[in-house]
Amino acid sequence: MQHTRPADTYSPLYFLASVGAGGLSVTFFMYLMFWVPHPGKPVPVFEDIMAAFSTGSVGLKTGILVAMLGIAAMVFLNLKYLIWNLKTFSVFRKTEAYTKLKSSNGETTILAMPLALAMSVNGLFIVGLVFVPGLWSIVEYLFPFAMAAFLAIGIMALVYIGDFLGRVLTKGGVFDVTAHNSFAQMLPAFALAMTAVGFSAPAAMSTNTVVVGVSLVGSTFFGIASIIYAVLALFTAFNSMLHYGTSKETAPTLLIVIPLMTILGIMALRQDHGLHATFEVHGSAGETMIFLARLIAVQVLFGLLGLVMLARHGYWKSYVFGSDTSPGSYALVCPGVALSVLLQFFINAGLVQAGVLTKYSVMYWVITAVAIAFQFAMVALVLRLNRQHFGRPAVQAVPAE
Repeated sequence: MQHTRPADTYSPLYFLASVGAGGLSVTFFMYLMFWVPHPGKPVPVFEDIMAAFSTGSVGLKTGILVAMLGIAAMVFLNLKYLIWNLKTFSVFRKTEAYTKLKSSNGETTILAMPLALAMSVNGLFIVGLVFVPGLWSIVEYLFPFAMAAFLAIGIMALVYIGDFLGRVLTKGGVFDVTAHNSFAQMLPAFALAMTAVGFSAPAAMSTNTVVVGVSLVGSTFFGIASIIYAVLALFTAFNSMLHYGTSKETAPTLLIVIPLMTILGIMALRQDHGLHATFEVHGSAGETMIFLARLIAVQVLFGLLGLVMLARHGYWKSYVFGSDTSPGSYALVCPGVALSVLLQFFINAGLVQAGVLTKYSVMYWVITAVAIAFQFAMVALVLRLNRQHFGRPAVQAVPAE
């Protein structure tokens, strides 16, 4: 078979192309979340956005316009690459390459599929809030369906994880420890966390006690499952990395802790809101600020580690700006997106709410500019990677592990 583009050498890691675009839709939603007034509601909806657009300043109108265009474009890319991946994956499952993948460490790359599905459900919910008039009046009826969708995705993830662990923990020697020299095995934790954050949304938005309770318990289950898996994968991977060094092609996985912190952090904030609004459990603005500061500290530390490894391996020169291609390059998008989103929460739900920073002050915009810089750098990276992998250059893809 003549490969005309890198994406024709398929790997489930190409689901990350969908995940990255979906994450970018969230970065644009942050503009609306924190700049558009939405009294009486935890999130802005179509009516709030239109009211702000008709009465707001030129700056606010520009922000709203950029946000809505950004959300529409990124959710389009998210769904485009999700559909392409689902079709291609169904064909891939019938090949010898899939059988080989299922008997290697790379089996966990299949978890990129439930991760992408959960991201797309989150993205579609944002589209509903922003573009569908009157949605808030029926939103309570949608929550049970949303939780059912996330439960199904979570079960799918657990089944794939069970297949993998069942194989490697019952047959000694089938897991290649020498190839465990990256954080690639944390992908299952990422998928579980994305399910958890989606499951937690009704806790922050519903006024029905049963719905909030189910949302809290369900998101806690998947969140704890994610943390346990992440801790085990993290420590065993570090052990392997100290013995065998890090792998060049899987170096971007060293940054996977960054999106994990953002996703679990948003889950915790949603749960706190549900506990406060429905069950009278009160936390202070200062506690939220320091909680978010701790998450950002973890992100910065792992970010520095990952950047050192990427630089030492010459990864950017080879796989991003060079002619080499690897589907794992899409793993670079999620950390930048996650930093942008968590910075917006830290600024607005942390520093501003605690009274440390005045909203719309000079320092507010200076720090916000950092979040926006990460966001647009990732937009550029996504467009670059899409051209590399889904365009038609005469480049042979690096085979997936």
